[in-house]
Amino acid sequence: MTELDTQKQAALAAIAAAASLDALEEQRLAALGKKGWVSLALKTLGGMSPEERSAVAPAIQSARAEIADAIDAKKAALEVAELEAQLARETLDLTLPAPAAPRGSVHPVSQVMDELAEIFADLGFAVATGPEIEDDWHNFTALNMDETHPARAMHDTFYFPDRTPEGREILLRTHTSPVQIRSMLDQGAPIRIIAPGRVYRSDSDATHTPMFHQVEGLVVDKGIHLGHLKWTLETFFKAFFEREDITLRLRPSYFPFTEPSVEVDVGYSTEGGRRVVGGHGDAPGHAWMELGGSGMVNARVLEFAGLDPNEWQGFAFGLGIDRIAMLKYGMNDLRAFFDGDPRWLRHYGFSPFDQPTLSAGVGARA
Repeated sequence: MTELDTQKQAALAAIAAAASLDALEEQRLAALGKKGWVSLALKTLGGMSPEERSAVAPAIQSARAEIADAIDAKKAALEVAELEAQLARETLDLTLPAPAAPRGSVHPVSQVMDELAEIFADLGFAVATGPEIEDDWHNFTALNMDETHPARAMHDTFYFPDRTPEGREILLRTHTSPVQIRSMLDQGAPIRIIAPGRVYRSDSDATHTPMFHQVEGLVVDKGIHLGHLKWTLETFFKAFFEREDITLRLRPSYFPFTEPSVEVDVGYSTEGGRRVVGGHGDAPGHAWMELGGSGMVNARVLEFAGLDPNEWQGFAFGLGIDRIAMLKYGMNDLRAFFDGDPRWLRHYGFSPFDQPTLSAGVGARA
């Protein structure tokens, strides 16, 4: 056996014994690299005579081809073995629980809006909606608010530079009361509606935001009086806060769109640093808290809505949805309602599996 045959057999044996792709690469470089013994043997052909070259070159080229084929075959075998080993290591166990994925949750405002709709539906109220971009006639004038009323000032209300074809100013509604006007103009009387939705005022702190949510209620019929108003609100608060010991106090006040007008106060106590609605406000350890405004619909408002105040009477009320959500679920900063942080929702007990209806069992959380 010639020296070339000996080197070739040794190289083929080393290639066959290579246990990894790195070891195989070492053998390729040793034989076929720039300084490999096959490459060096090919370089020696340049110093030979044509006769010597024709006698030696075929054997070197044959050795080179055999080694290259052996390397390719071994590389393919090692790659298959490595893939099989990887698949064995990374086998998917279908019995393992899936990794936790980020989950959202029903928002307290959505929850409370559905609770409102369901409670008032049981009392015979329909849900009415209207545009959030309003004109000043529906937002102010038709509600008996004169031209000099402070609420019309630009530091309280967001105005647009445009006007309606009738020349009315355009603004973001400051309450959902325009829905009451539109509903009376469209439907007439009798009427019994609630109007939940977004409203806008130029105000921002821990308990006020430029955009917030409000629900207003309206009942217009024959023989309506303040007793109907108090019973309606008392029944609602008992169902909403899930307590029978709700006590209301109607305190005389003034609103342009109602006459007489009353502020609605509710008795509460402080437990664990949070306000808990329930009990009589004059009882030991209790106090009164204002929750909304209400009253009998002003005769001028009925006239603006096309109704005869000598025939029809009604009451109206307004509540801040964000405010009563804070009271029911123990939240203390209105600004967090707009952060979109799921951790905040989990902290107050809201789950991705909650359904935003009263009948789904979502109640007051401790």
